[in-house]
Amino acid sequence: GDAVSGSFRDQRIMLARFEGEQYAVIGIPLDAEPGAQQFELVSRDGEESLLQFDVVHKQYRERHLTITNERQVNPNAEDMERIGRESVEMRQAFSTWTESLAPDFAMSLPVDGVRSSSFGSRSFFNGQPRNPHSGMDIAAPEGTPILAPAPGVILTTGNYFFNGNTIIMDHGHGLISLYCHMNTIDVEPGAVIAAGEQIGEVGSTGRVTGPHLHWSVNLNNVRVDPALFLGENPAP
Repeated sequence: GDAVSGSFRDQRIMLARFEGEQYAVIGIPLDAEPGAQQFELVSRDGEESLLQFDVVHKQYRERHLTITNERQVNPNAEDMERIGRESVEMRQAFSTWTESLAPDFAMSLPVDGVRSSSFGSRSFFNGQPRNPHSGMDIAAPEGTPILAPAPGVILTTGNYFFNGNTIIMDHGHGLISLYCHMNTIDVEPGAVIAAGEQIGEVGSTGRVTGPHLHWSVNLNNVRVDPALFLGENPAP
């Protein structure tokens, strides 16, 4: 029979049915080593089983950006304290699990613009190596509407050091999306949002080189490529 829950690296994972089969839908961290990985499933009667899958190597591009605000590259002590607080807040939001929300795998592009940077790119700011790019950047003029790519509930909004004006949206079962560098935020935490509803406008707040939307998608508290959810009815 179907499993009732599962976990990978101590995070609950999404279980979805597709064409009569049950699938575990697992986000794999960019820093995962190629090779065998295990996840756990729990059946209705409480029986636990370990399943294995292989992670294969993938080569990502590099991106080199010039940031004019030096503090956005080398933050001072006060900035670091703020960044630490914000990263805890965001980790908590990304680990949200809402059983009652049924996730929609088919997402649409949240803004009409030019895809300027893809997921996974190795990043260099003013020549200094930084974490790989954890989302998709879409360049568009300031004020361009940002539309919800799928239905969900607004988890949190705020102004963050690196991300600027930010929205985090819950789509259910560990599927969470993030929108950064916005000019305006048009929604409040707790708001129930329909696909295609405007949630804000493109801006250039936070660490940016120009107006754009940084869009991230998270599964089991792992950043995954938003492009996986675009197109005609992506299967789990």
